[in-house]
Amino acid sequence: IIKSLARDRNIAVIMSLHELDLAMNISDRVVAVGDSKIKKIGTPEEIFTEKFIRELYDIKNVNLTVNENSLWMSDGLHNFGDDKVESKSEYNDQYDNKQHNKPENANKQKSRTRVIMVQGTMSGAGKSMLVAGLCRIFKQDGYRVAPFKSQNMALNSYITEDGLEMGRAQVMQAECSGIKPQVCMNPILLKPTDDQGSQVIVNGKVRGNMKARDYFEYKTSLIPDIMEAYNTLCEQADIIVVEGAGSPAEINLKSQDIVNMGLAKMLDAPVLLVGDIDRGGVFAQLKGTLDLLEDDERDRVKGLIINKFRGDKSLLDSGVLMLQDKSGVDVVGVVPYMQVKLEDEDSLSERFDNTQVGAIDIVVVRLPHISNFTDFDVFEQYSQVSVRYVDSVGYIGNPDMIIIPGTKNTIDDLRWLKSSGFDKVIQNCTDIPVFGICGGYQMLGMSISDPYHVEAGGSEEGLKLLPVNTVLGKEKVRTQYKGIICNGGQMLCKLKGAAITGYEIHMGETSVVDSHKCDEFTSGNTGVCRDHVYGSYIHGLFDSQEVVTALIESIAHRKNITLNEEQILDYRAYKETQYDHMAEVLREHLDMNRIYEIIGL
Repeated sequence: IIKSLARDRNIAVIMSLHELDLAMNISDRVVAVGDSKIKKIGTPEEIFTEKFIRELYDIKNVNLTVNENSLWMSDGLHNFGDDKVESKSEYNDQYDNKQHNKPENANKQKSRTRVIMVQGTMSGAGKSMLVAGLCRIFKQDGYRVAPFKSQNMALNSYITEDGLEMGRAQVMQAECSGIKPQVCMNPILLKPTDDQGSQVIVNGKVRGNMKARDYFEYKTSLIPDIMEAYNTLCEQADIIVVEGAGSPAEINLKSQDIVNMGLAKMLDAPVLLVGDIDRGGVFAQLKGTLDLLEDDERDRVKGLIINKFRGDKSLLDSGVLMLQDKSGVDVVGVVPYMQVKLEDEDSLSERFDNTQVGAIDIVVVRLPHISNFTDFDVFEQYSQVSVRYVDSVGYIGNPDMIIIPGTKNTIDDLRWLKSSGFDKVIQNCTDIPVFGICGGYQMLGMSISDPYHVEAGGSEEGLKLLPVNTVLGKEKVRTQYKGIICNGGQMLCKLKGAAITGYEIHMGETSVVDSHKCDEFTSGNTGVCRDHVYGSYIHGLFDSQEVVTALIESIAHRKNITLNEEQILDYRAYKETQYDHMAEVLREHLDMNRIYEIIGL
């Protein structure tokens, strides 16, 4: 809290204290006083040296150790009961075991880091949102906090600064925590390639494609990777908020569980169980899930949360009391259906259900293996702009822009595009802009070939709207990107030379076959444009306030319509407003005092 006051309010804080560990960890500057005089002023590193501490306190004939962020004297003063503590590490172990009832075999976790886990009754119950909101609350309260999900199955991914791949849900949660995304927050990422298998990514790098049954037998071998990642976070955080996956009541998968109760046992984590009342049957969801747990697993559930509630809460109160009585677990919150716009984790996104058509209508082709559709969330800032995800040509209508997004299976989705009739619609778009991002960019070209069987093998003729060919390679391109718009074509002509940032994540290499028929769009051989058709490998292209504003204004000008005067924020700043709003709502509807008690704070 003190650190938060100093940082957020920009005020000076002066503390008078005798706790040396606290002074070492919280202070920017330290004033050492002795004999009614100032002995020394300096940084903690300058003050807390063995020589000066011995001099200041006149310490003799005692073994004094000053290291890391603590000071230790092994003179027998620090005892618990009859146990004499001989070292700092032994002190930490005994303190943690006696004060917090931590089992001795808790996988060598860092003793001062607290953990809480959010599990759900089903996929889409709101785990990712609640983890993100708790991360923001803990950050606001002055704690160093980090998110963690041992295994994530999602098609939306992100590339870190060191070129490693992780799930976007943990990226969003890291942003809520005020820290940079790190791959240790999501050590295992599964990206479905078809109905039977996934690409397996461990510590940010591809291990290969596996069928579901093969991975089921393989995944417990990844426990050391999970624990190493978790312990890395323990070095950096006071609190780690862990997200489960699916439901802990999937009894057919329990023997190999590394993401729900199996993980909770490994981390010795208390659990909050969340149910989705918007889908109906929330009491059965919560009670049924508890009934299918083993006794020791049920004991880990310290609180229930009812999520996505609409209506008069007083009508729910009697049910809450009965649920608590029948389950023996307190309900620590009834969270309303929040109108916050966060990046979605997977294809259960409610964004896909939108059918409203705005003054400016953007259609995103909902490919069977659509990925990284979070690229288009930025357009939601405009109240007069609609973003519709369409999987049938019958629902396209008369859009003002069409986007072909990224995909985990480019050739198969290109074939689907043709069989469903989207190819003809897109090829006949002569008066509206067409954007292809990543896999969508590859589809807009002349051909895509897969000589190494990265996907299904073979080759497929593209939509032939851009003069480029793509060859899928063995190695995935994973890198953050800084570049410029070289040529803005019809829609972004005013942005020539504008700086853009983002990231690349793709298996293909795309080359221009006729430079006279196109212009370089994004620099570094990452994209081309031709008249109203644009293709680029850059995810995050639309995060630029300059790019998205120019694009929307260009469409409005072509339609001869006037948009409401809207203050469009930089997308990163916009997301911060959403995170703060989410935390505000959760503070109001969760029993945060009880949650702090659950994690031992």
